[in-house]
Amino acid sequence: MSNETQVKTYSPLSSPGKPLGLESAIDHAISYLAEIQDEHGYWWGELESNVTITAEHLFLTHIMGTASDKEWRKIANYLLGQQRADGTWAIWHEGAGDLSTTIEAYLALKLAGISSDRPEMVKAREFILTNGGVERSRVFTKIWLAILGEWNWRNTPMIPPELILLPSWFPINVYAFACWARGTIIPMTIIQTLRPVFPLPKWAHIGEVFVGNKGDTDLSFSSSRGSSWSRLFRILDSALRIYDRFPLKPFRGHAIRKAERWIVQRQEEDGSWGGIQPPWVYSLIALKALGYPLDHPVMKKGLGGFYGREGFAIETEETFHLQSCLSPVWDTALAMVALEDAGVPGDHPMLVNAGNWLLNEQIFIGGDWQVHCSGRPGGWAFEFANDLYPDTDDSAVVLIALMGVLLDEKRKEHALRRGLEWLLAMQSANGGWGSFDRNNTRALLREIPFADFGEMIDPPSVDVSAHIVEYLAKAGYRRGFPPLDRAISYIKREQEEDGAWFGRWGVNLTYGISCVLPAFAAVGEEMNSRCVKRTIDWLVDHQNEDGGWGERVEGYLGEQWRGKGPSTASQTAWALLGLLAAGQVGHCATHRGINYLISTQQEQGNWDEPYFTGTGFPGDFMINYHLYRDYFPLMALSRYRTAVGDKT
Repeated sequence: MSNETQVKTYSPLSSPGKPLGLESAIDHAISYLAEIQDEHGYWWGELESNVTITAEHLFLTHIMGTASDKEWRKIANYLLGQQRADGTWAIWHEGAGDLSTTIEAYLALKLAGISSDRPEMVKAREFILTNGGVERSRVFTKIWLAILGEWNWRNTPMIPPELILLPSWFPINVYAFACWARGTIIPMTIIQTLRPVFPLPKWAHIGEVFVGNKGDTDLSFSSSRGSSWSRLFRILDSALRIYDRFPLKPFRGHAIRKAERWIVQRQEEDGSWGGIQPPWVYSLIALKALGYPLDHPVMKKGLGGFYGREGFAIETEETFHLQSCLSPVWDTALAMVALEDAGVPGDHPMLVNAGNWLLNEQIFIGGDWQVHCSGRPGGWAFEFANDLYPDTDDSAVVLIALMGVLLDEKRKEHALRRGLEWLLAMQSANGGWGSFDRNNTRALLREIPFADFGEMIDPPSVDVSAHIVEYLAKAGYRRGFPPLDRAISYIKREQEEDGAWFGRWGVNLTYGISCVLPAFAAVGEEMNSRCVKRTIDWLVDHQNEDGGWGERVEGYLGEQWRGKGPSTASQTAWALLGLLAAGQVGHCATHRGINYLISTQQEQGNWDEPYFTGTGFPGDFMINYHLYRDYFPLMALSRYRTAVGDKT
């Protein structure tokens, strides 16, 4: 074994005691959460991502003919406010400038009337050209540009609508993709087949950000991937181009009609598709290309869903921007867990109101997950309205949160029973859980030509699986229960060489650890095992000088950033949750971490955190959950207080 994985020993504090300010910090954090709770019982913080979501909304309003000068002005203000000094836009806070993101922001600003001679535009243009121009942008940026008449449809991957006709047992079929991918791909098959163009006004054309002459651009489709599957898919793409030129396509009309029905049937109550931006906007464009008028009920509901009290838009006097998704169920369940950890009684109105709201959000109708799962519905989704795509992660945390709240006993027992039944049915063959689908593991789909941005599948992950293990343990299950045994074995197999666990839905290893160690503690795993000791060593080794922990998003992409980054409130809390679960209440690292949280708390009782510690697609789509900085520190401080009390 290498020196890096040797187990070390550290000297704990002889008597931890309670740091000065601990009680006050907990009280202030509780007060802050109480203050921001919605009157309907839920918590809901902004889900911040990158500016492409807002730029593409501007494109959508141009395509739909619903553009508003006032809204476009506010979008332009927002985009300019998010631009960095070097003229670029990034995918996460302090990340490197991203070519495709900068191209989309540049085009949105130009379409909104910002002169290309302005210094901000000149800087953006210089970055784009230096990095290869539009020609080097990702596939989905080129698809947007094709829709807007700035790119030739011939240089986009073929996505035939006949894909929807393939049976679920076929190696490539729509249900082999993750739910977010299938919700995007199906409308995209219509768009790519009909190839609509909604040309920009002449003054908004972006020929100046092509490295070569726009009219002479090489339109051959290329890919940097060299795998066998990638080469096979490129051959298939070429074959589909030949087929596309055939005058007779016997299944084409039937496939388009089936795809159209599939889209319409999956619109959510709030007007969205899947509760996320990409399937939503592409579904609207596909239906527009099929001739749906703006006053059609599906189109009216779809366009209206961006706005309103529980809409995706955030508007001020001067700016307008969109969230890619909404997280009220997730935020509410985690806030409840934090408050319960802090000793707020289960009959407190704060928790009762939140618990009743969550009970109303439980989903008892079917969805796409049933293609590969025979279980009855009973889970929860992430958003206000996403009944077709409940997820196992939200469901597990909701169940944990509900356990400690005084609610109507019959209704609560029914919710817990059906939630557990659904989770057990969704377990994958390897013992773990994916988020939205069972056994969604066909890795070859990552090699398809249009998969250059984001994950195409939803395989089991350690963080999700650990949350479910934690719930099973709190519900009274122990070793000897086959689903639990298989899950623990899966988690242990996934431990990294250096003792950490990969964080699929949070940045990154600290998050993975924060899910696993509490799950192990809940189920009664030995905390003096070599497996756990290596994890403790990892946490101690990666603590920052200021006492906090932090990981940059770049850790997903390169070993040099593995477990490194400026301290953040949420990641410090995650590390502490791991250490406390492992019994390290007296460790000097724990004490320093607690002091870091106390010393960085703001007057209101919350914390500041500009960094993106949430994950959509590792390294490709990152998230700053605006409440992570608040409820996770409260969890850590409260569990520390409880552990110290147990020691004294």
